[in-house]
Amino acid sequence: SSGINAEWPLRPGAWDNMDTNFYLTSGSGTIHILEYPSLVELMVLPAHTAHCICLKFSPDKRHFATGGADALINIWDVDELVCLKSYSRLEWPVRTLSFNHDGSLLAAGSEDLVIDISHVATGEKITTISCNAFPFCCSWHPSQNVLAFVTDDKSKHNEKHSRDSDKTTGCVKLYGL
Repeated sequence: SSGINAEWPLRPGAWDNMDTNFYLTSGSGTIHILEYPSLVELMVLPAHTAHCICLKFSPDKRHFATGGADALINIWDVDELVCLKSYSRLEWPVRTLSFNHDGSLLAAGSEDLVIDISHVATGEKITTISCNAFPFCCSWHPSQNVLAFVTDDKSKHNEKHSRDSDKTTGCVKLYGL
């Protein structure tokens, strides 16, 4: 068995769009790029000032996005491995990311209890979806601008909507542009 032993906790990862490398996020705010199938570490990219929590590749194979505990959303160039832009509209950690079917939109769910949807090329905010609890994951439909997301639904308990409540039920919601 091959692999790396990191000094920091490793977080979720993703295969690149060519299926040749595996990208791991880490608790140190870095991205570890591993060659497949040897899992030899090729490179470590500094990505966030705190935990790098999530990473997603765009379907157009041009970009990948990262989200971190520093509340930043970073858009990267796949070929050059450089950060093209950062969005700082959120105040709490970014937990989930998803590109739409053509890679032009990015949804970012955070502990702010919102999903921020932005235009990838410009960084312009398209809309914000309010949630009763932070979204665990989000995913665009493969060919339409319909976003599915999973969150806890605190409203069923008639409680004040807060991130501190422990009474929740899970639910899947849809949002269409």
